[in-house]
This record gives sequence, C-alpha cells and structure tokens, in this order.
Amino acid sequence: MTIVPLLSIIIFLPLFGVVFLLFMQGNEETLARNARSVGLLTSLVTFFLSLLLIASFDTKTSDYQFVEKVRWISGLNSYYHVGIDGISLLFVILSTFLTPLAILASRKSITRRVRDYMIAFLVLETMMIGMFCALDFILFYLFFEGVLIPMYLIIGIWGGQRRIYASLKFFLYTFLGSVLMLVAVVAIFFQTGGTGIEEATAYHFSRDMQMWLWVAFFVSFAVKVPMWPVHTWLPDAHVEAPTAGSVLLAGVLLKMGGYGFLRFSLPIFPEASHYFAPLIFGLSIIAVIYTSLVALVQKDMKKLIAYSSIAHMGIVTFGTFTFLQEGVQGAVFQMISHGLVSAALFLCVGVVYDRLHTREIDRYGGLVERMPYYAFGFMVFTFASVGLPGTTGFVGEILILMAAFKINGFLALGLATGMVLGAAYALWLYRRVIFGALSKDELKKMTDLTKIEKGVLIPLVSAIVIFGVYPQPLLDITDKSVVRLLSSYQRGLTYVKAKETSEAKELLKVSLFEQSLKKHKEPIGAAPKKDTI
Repeated sequence: MTIVPLLSIIIFLPLFGVVFLLFMQGNEETLARNARSVGLLTSLVTFFLSLLLIASFDTKTSDYQFVEKVRWISGLNSYYHVGIDGISLLFVILSTFLTPLAILASRKSITRRVRDYMIAFLVLETMMIGMFCALDFILFYLFFEGVLIPMYLIIGIWGGQRRIYASLKFFLYTFLGSVLMLVAVVAIFFQTGGTGIEEATAYHFSRDMQMWLWVAFFVSFAVKVPMWPVHTWLPDAHVEAPTAGSVLLAGVLLKMGGYGFLRFSLPIFPEASHYFAPLIFGLSIIAVIYTSLVALVQKDMKKLIAYSSIAHMGIVTFGTFTFLQEGVQGAVFQMISHGLVSAALFLCVGVVYDRLHTREIDRYGGLVERMPYYAFGFMVFTFASVGLPGTTGFVGEILILMAAFKINGFLALGLATGMVLGAAYALWLYRRVIFGALSKDELKKMTDLTKIEKGVLIPLVSAIVIFGVYPQPLLDITDKSVVRLLSSYQRGLTYVKAKETSEAKELLKVSLFEQSLKKHKEPIGAAPKKDTI
C-alpha cells in the first residue's frame, strides 16, 4: 500500500481538467482557445506524472507495485483495487504519451465544439489508464466499457460523412461482445466469493468452468483486438474518425483486447487457453494473411492502415498463445510498437488530409519534392511497420517468430508470409504517395510540416528508433511480469492435470474394487458358466 496515491492521481487527473472545462466561460473563440490549452496542459501533466512510475518502478520484482486497495462494494466483496506490474506500466505510459500528441494534432482540424471535444479526450484518457491499472473485475469492467462512450462521441460528432453508421457499428460490436464478459464476472463472483483479479488468479477453476469462462472473455477481447472475423467495425471506425480519434483507437484501444488475454485468459484459465491455442493460431494467421491481401487493394490511406492494424494484432495474438517467454514478451513489445507506429501513420495521413482534404491514394504522388521532412518521418514509420531492423517493429516480430518456430514450422511460415505481404502494401503506399512525378497542380502548393506537426511527429520518430536500436529497457520492465504470468499458467495447468490424473486413479481403484466384489458375489462351489456360441 502506497502512502501517496500516485496511481489514483494519474488515473483521475484528466477528470479535474474536465471539471475545469465545464466551468469555463467566454465567447466561442476564447472558449475554444482556452479549452485547447487546458486539454493539452492536463494531458501533459498526466504524462509527466506517469514518468514517476518508471522512475520508482522496481524491475527486480514481479509483484504489483503502487498498490491501492479500499473496500468499495461490500455486498460483492469488491474493492477499489489498483496496481501495476511491468506489463501494465508500459500501457499506462503509452496512453499518457499518445493523448497529448493526439490533442496537439487536433489544434487546427477541430474548430467546432472544441470544449466538448477536449472533455471527451480527457474522459477517454482516464478510462484507458484506469483499465490498465484495475485489479478488480468490477472496476476493470467499468473502465473497459467506459472507453466506449467518449470514443463513440468522438467518432459520431467530429467524424466524417458516415460517422453515425461507423460510431453505432463500433459501439454495438464492442458492447455486445462485452456482455458475455459481465456474465463471466458474475459467475466468478459466485465461485470465488469476490471480484478480485489476484484472488481469481490463485483460484483453481474446474476444467469445464474454465472452458465456458474463457469463451466468454474471448468474445469480448477478440472484438476489441479485433480478430478475424469480428474485425469489420474497425476500418469503418478509422475512416470516419477524426485523426486524433484514430490515433488513440489504433494506438491504445486495440491493445485492450491483447492486454485482456494476458491478464485473464492465460493465468486464470490455463487449461482452456492451452485447449483453444490452435484456434487462436488459425484465426491469427488468417487475419495476418487475409487482411494484408485486403490492404493491398485499398484506395483510401486510412482504410489501408486500418487493415494493417488487424494484421499486426494477429501477430500479437499468435505470440501471446505460444506460452513461451519470447513469444509473450514479443507480443507485449509488438503492442507497444504498434501503438507508436500506427498512431504515427494515422497522424501522417492527417497531415496531408488537412491540406488536400482527401485520403485517396491516387490523388497524391511526388510529395518528397515539396515535403522532405514529412517524407522522412513517413519513411521511418513505414519501415517500422514493415519490421526493419533498427525500429521497434523488428524487435517484437523477431521474438514472436522465434517462438512460432518452436511451436510449429508451418505455422511460423504462415506468419512470415503475412509479414512479407505487410511489407508489400506498406512500401506500395509509401511509393505512391511520396515518390513519382509531382504533376498535379494542387500538390505543387503543398507545404512541409509546421512547427506543431514536427512537435507531434519527432517524439514518435525518436521513440521508435531509440527503442528499436536499444529495446532492453522495455524488455527489462516486462521480464519479471511475463515470467510470473507464465509461471501462473504452468502452475494452473499442472494442477488441473494432476487433479485429473488423481481422479482417474480413484476411478480405476473403484472399478477394480467393484469387479472384485462382483466376482466374490458368485456362490462358492458353483459350477463355472459355460460360454455360449
């Protein structure tokens, strides 16, 4: 238990900014200017406070740190229980890092209802951080579902022409998927007598119950990732969302499903995870190959990047269910990398969209002559998406491939095929937009990155290159937590198998005893029975 509730301060600080925004006064122009300043300042303070977590984090222990636990709902034996390990720490930092960049990127593109827009983003930040810190099922579910409301509004109010359709589809897919998880949480409460995640991890559920609970959680997480075939909401949501909405949707919200698999499926339902692993492998490879092929024929830049996100998250789910340290660590690293890279790619689309107001790939070409700084940044992000050595994309992919080859060579080949296709569509997009002849008159008037745009993209370029060249600090943070997660998985798997073996021995003993009893029931001296033909 910490003396200073640093984690709670970081979680709820954005809501103080929301309260301040609600009481602001002034005309529309003044209100918009002040709202931008308050939103940016609040998110920056939250980010710098989150850096204190790294400064104080002990990488030598696998225990949860900065733990806060207060009784919350007595009837459910539920607590306001938050804490972080190495895995959740990286996702908290990713959330606080991307939020101010997203707000800054909206400085010129969002001109109406700016205060409401900033309120939605600050509420979204609280929900994202809280979800990664929650150690109670009820608390986790509230944050997990709470994310839907601000993102639904961001797409539905400030999105494109088909924003209502896209926002409703996004909401219905993700909400309906989570209903089963709520049912599973209720079942866990009746089984364990509480809603604590740590208590559920230590509890040994029966094999049959694990199967049902795993499927209930899987449906919710699969939609969030999203996995094939429940992925169709994502391209529509990305295309219609404003640039900053796409940044947080791809950068953080898609990671909620992958995080859920790590936090719940593996350690709490180990036998079910082991049983359903081949299903995950199959769906992941289909997602990687199929969505890469679909991305190759896209004409809209945002839709292409959206399909690439599905492919990259397919690599993540594959690595998670290898149950090997390199695979799980690779999955965590790949999620952080994809959070940075996908956010950066959507920001790059937003840069040219603000100038030309179109995302059609055919409308561009030869931008390197007018926008060399933009071309350089786009190149770094494209190479990271491809998995070029020296970028964060390479580290996660190579770790997952190593684990995949240990599992099955043919599965690894399928995964590698998808990666090759990923290089094809990423480089194809870059060539069409950046290279070629600058023949269109409207492109000749394009200007290079502004100071604000450079301020948004430079931190992303730096993070992708620095941790691509030297990934060890991130790997050190997650190492002990991954080891503990896999130890919990192996311990649960061993317990279930030992119990089944013990029960089988008892059944065998009973069966032998019954046979012996039946034999001795025959009358002594009775003539042996004759075999009948």
